[in-house]
Amino acid sequence: MKIINEKGKLFGIINLVDLVCLLLVLLVAAGVGWKLLGPKVEEAVAPTTTMTSTFRIRGAYDYTLKWLENNDLVGETLVMGTGYVDGAKITGVSYEPYITQEVTADGTPVEVEYPTRRDVLITVESQVAKNAAILKIGTQEVRAGRTFTLKTRTFEMSVLVDSVVVE
Repeated sequence: MKIINEKGKLFGIINLVDLVCLLLVLLVAAGVGWKLLGPKVEEAVAPTTTMTSTFRIRGAYDYTLKWLENNDLVGETLVMGTGYVDGAKITGVSYEPYITQEVTADGTPVEVEYPTRRDVLITVESQVAKNAAILKIGTQEVRAGRTFTLKTRTFEMSVLVDSVVVE
């Protein structure tokens, strides 16, 4: 049996041009599959660690404070887009006095505490890749000093990232 017969078929089964086209289609399909599923496979295989992030709502107004006091956020899972973020839960909510600096008439800066407003500290524990260069919760980067959209099933607010601790 010849490798390529008189009709140009490889082993008498498939045309050589058809074989090249089939291989190209398979390579393109494999490339698209890797592009779509490759990062998910890496995330599934990569070892994870716990990240504890503290978020601050500066000078929360009375209506926000009342809502937070009437609705316990502890234990709620964070939401990103239309789905939950696996392993990202609120573990604590605490309050601190809201203190700002104001300048007196003579130009001296002084700290002033507002009695009707408070800072709200929300602690979130999440899972991140152990050696990740960029820390994320869902698709949002988490770094001290950045703003972050903290979203649960019942609450959403733009907050400041106060601190990030990776175990």
